[in-house]
Amino acid sequence: MPTKTFAGTSVDVNDEGFFEDPTQWTKEMAPEIADEYGVPTPLTDRAWVVIDLMRSEYFDKGTGPTVRKISKLSDVTTKELFVLFPKGPAKLAAMVAGIPKPKGCI
Repeated sequence: MPTKTFAGTSVDVNDEGFFEDPTQWTKEMAPEIADEYGVPTPLTDRAWVVIDLMRSEYFDKGTGPTVRKISKLSDVTTKELFVLFPKGPAKLAAMVAGIPKPKGCI
């Protein structure tokens, strides 16, 4: 199983780079993960709204929400999501949030 190091901690990831164990994630890792995957940094308060929502939904429901669900559950619009997490907001937000790829993501 591949590993990556973020904020000085080694974590297990799958072949796509998603965390195998979301409990290994810390907030200090998020900016480094964002940098690695082309998410604009520093992470804004709006990005943190999405990151926190992704983790909450994952731990409540077992998968991260879709783009439509993120917009519905937060006040972050779909257009804003694509600015915060370009080239696939649900997938990139999940990556930065340290959760597995949401169901339905390509």
